Amino acid sequence: MNKQQLVIKIEELRQQLFLAAVNESLTSPKVQYASRTLDQLLNKYERLIR
Repeated sequence: MNKQQLVIKIEELRQQLFLAAVNESLTSPKVQYASRTLDQLLNKYERLIR
C-alpha cells in the first residue's frame, strides 16, 4: 500500500469510526474495532513517512 492509498484508507476509516460512534456506544465492539484498526493504519503511516 503506497502513501496515497494509505491516506485514503485512513480517511475512510475515520468517517466509519465517526458514524459508528454517533450511532452506537463508544464501548461497542464496532466502535472499538474501528478505533483499533484506525490506530494501526496511523502507526503504519507514521512509519512510512519517517
